[in-house]
Amino acid sequence: MAISNRLLSLVLFSLMVTCAFAEKPRGVTYDGRSMIVNGERELLFSGSIHYPRMPPQMWPDIIRKAKEGGLNLIQTYVFWNIHEPVQGQFNFEGNYDVVKFIKEIARQGLYVTLRIGPYIEAEWNQGGFPYWLREVPNITFRSYNEPFIYHMKKYSEMVIDLMKKEKLFAPQGGPIIMAQIENEYNNVQLAYRDNGKKYVEWAANMATSLYDGVPWIMCKQKDAPPHIINTCNGRHCADTFKGPNGPNKPSLWTENWTAQYRTFGDPPSQRAAEDIAFSVARFFAKNGTLTNYYMYYGGTNYGRTSSSFVTTRYYDEAPLDEFGLFREPKWSHLRDLHRALRLSRRALLWGTPTVQKVNRDVEITIYEKKGTDCAAFLTNNHTTNPSTVKFRGKDYYLPEKSVSILPDCKTVVYNTQTIVSQHNSRNFVASEKAKGLKWEKYQEKVPTISELSLKNREPLELYTLTKDTSDYAWYSTSIKFDRHDLPMRPDILPVLQIASMGHALAAFVNGEYIGFGHGNNIEKSFVFQKPVALKPGTNTISILAETVGFPNSGAYMEKRFAGPRAITIQGLMAGTLDITQNDWGHEVGVFGEKEQLFSEEGAKKVKWTPVTGPTNGAVTWYKTTFEAPEGNNPLAVKMDKMQKGMMWVNGNSLGRYWSSFLSPLGQPTQFEYHIPRAFLKPTDNVLVVFEETGGNPADIEIQTVNRDTICSIITEYHPPNVKSWERSGTNFVAIVEDLKTGAHLTCPDDKIIEKVEFASYGNPDGACGNLIVGTCNSAKSMQVAEEKCLGKNSCTIPIEREIYDEPSKDPCPDIFKTLAVQMKCGNKN
Repeated sequence: MAISNRLLSLVLFSLMVTCAFAEKPRGVTYDGRSMIVNGERELLFSGSIHYPRMPPQMWPDIIRKAKEGGLNLIQTYVFWNIHEPVQGQFNFEGNYDVVKFIKEIARQGLYVTLRIGPYIEAEWNQGGFPYWLREVPNITFRSYNEPFIYHMKKYSEMVIDLMKKEKLFAPQGGPIIMAQIENEYNNVQLAYRDNGKKYVEWAANMATSLYDGVPWIMCKQKDAPPHIINTCNGRHCADTFKGPNGPNKPSLWTENWTAQYRTFGDPPSQRAAEDIAFSVARFFAKNGTLTNYYMYYGGTNYGRTSSSFVTTRYYDEAPLDEFGLFREPKWSHLRDLHRALRLSRRALLWGTPTVQKVNRDVEITIYEKKGTDCAAFLTNNHTTNPSTVKFRGKDYYLPEKSVSILPDCKTVVYNTQTIVSQHNSRNFVASEKAKGLKWEKYQEKVPTISELSLKNREPLELYTLTKDTSDYAWYSTSIKFDRHDLPMRPDILPVLQIASMGHALAAFVNGEYIGFGHGNNIEKSFVFQKPVALKPGTNTISILAETVGFPNSGAYMEKRFAGPRAITIQGLMAGTLDITQNDWGHEVGVFGEKEQLFSEEGAKKVKWTPVTGPTNGAVTWYKTTFEAPEGNNPLAVKMDKMQKGMMWVNGNSLGRYWSSFLSPLGQPTQFEYHIPRAFLKPTDNVLVVFEETGGNPADIEIQTVNRDTICSIITEYHPPNVKSWERSGTNFVAIVEDLKTGAHLTCPDDKIIEKVEFASYGNPDGACGNLIVGTCNSAKSMQVAEEKCLGKNSCTIPIEREIYDEPSKDPCPDIFKTLAVQMKCGNKN
């Protein structure tokens, strides 16, 4: 029978799709040296990327950039509370579609480590546990407790069955080569005594009984059972990890913290690219074969997903920042490190290591396979002093706190302290198309006790009251005073005092806002005190109590509490009056939240009034519309003049903002918030803000975000770029004719260098975006940079003294020279 061309085309297309996605089954084993996938030893460079912390439209680009950064493995948690928010009701849609996420990783040719937890910590609400688990009778989280292990096994089985059904484990042809059960349990194990030890054994056996086709790991679990690999988490696992607790387990680093997550009130979190590279190179020099960057891309805690006091922006200092842009030089310096280690792969995986201690600070580690492969690590552990070491008849200069990698035991292709790759600086630019915002407002009504249906003699505990359905709950009571109960002097007012277990509250007397109080990540509880104007007759005291996420770590998480616990009025004529047991009304959530004023339909339920002048109202909703900003750059909304609340765009929650909580530097911890372009329409985008305490929306600004400021800061002793060499079988060869160092710069997104903003050859100082000329500078610095780079997408500026100055005119011939340049990129037109 003849087959039509159309049918034949469909058959061929189907075969192509099948071939593109189907992988050959891979066996996964390990020994004391490395993971072994399909019979091959692997060096694994991994990054944590979490699917719920970005919309699905961003997944392919983020994974692609991770792969370009030299990663071959992606690590993700599976988040119980988003997948089973109500017991027995599951959600795997949208950015909760973990299967789609893993398949995208596989499509791009990377492996996966699946951390099923179910406890994940991750600065995620209740450490990933759904709220309903807290209300299971007689439950104790993370202990050998019958109610807990019943639900933990049931959930774990569901996740593993889902992965098996979708054929996502490596032996089925999928990308998952490792799985993790539990998470950093040694931190809390002693609190549970014998039930802690029994729990570890049970969890390990439960996991392997559900699936044993890939290795299982436990991080920070020094007493992991024999069939589980114990791994390291931290910043310097080469020095803090005592190694696996069995001779046949590889040395794995599951969390290399690329900076630190931040809580509201924190100063900026920093970790230098040089420090990360140093720690990774040392780890691989000391028998390590896997490092995972936590996070490689942090993303955003949308909605109410972050744990107590954690900011909406998550791990912005990662190699990919919150907006998915390359954070340079962190991204490319680590990319170059991965290449240097891969050039050393054969020696690392099959060679025999030896260590030579040169002195207190300097050591030489050699991996050598007799007659074929040799790789060396030259390490200077001194934090301030450089050193020179002789190795195999040749002198090598070692900057302070650095590791030089020699893939052939001769050639330095990479040094952790000398950054050859480019730097950049992030810019926030006000959008032209989305400016001139016109705001409308709707004022929440402050309720009285008679309007609140849930009554109790004393204030109810806040976590149990809200059941994690809202950050907010109203508390209200009323009290009657005779004029003789109140102070007679006009300069004295009674004081309302509220002792709270956390996290924050706004207080109202007779419907008027009187003040705001809050705790912090270290001490959630606080005492609120404000003078209040009471009147003869009935007075209403109302409190908007607030959580800022549930706790995510520590022992006995299910026994944490929040909310008002003792309320008094001081300074009355009869002294202090305790009104804690005065009968209280309660209501979960605020009106606008229940009516979903942030949605298109919900916004129609109330009458909005124009904001025509200064406004400072507490518990107020604000609404505006804007056009999608120009270009394709990521977007942010600037909230520095607001106080505290939540934001939505087209009904999608952007998370919590808290600009009034200043760090010790006197600045908000975060005031730009990511708006994914996936949330937008071309026009008529609706931005809704719920302000709790009284910010002014007039200064809210929609911004575009770029990293079009690029720099290079490079010295004469920097090695050439690691891309100058490659390995072909046992041969290690240079692939460029001129092995010299230089400043290599490339604009993102096919843009061109439109301006040289800074250039200095001598001893400049500073960082990208803030470079300064030192005491020595060649007068031709700017001219050379402009000749080499203007109008180009990429360029190289050589570091050769004769290009800048004749020998007789060199202003500083006796110093090591540094070249620092800063360029501005722009569109070709």
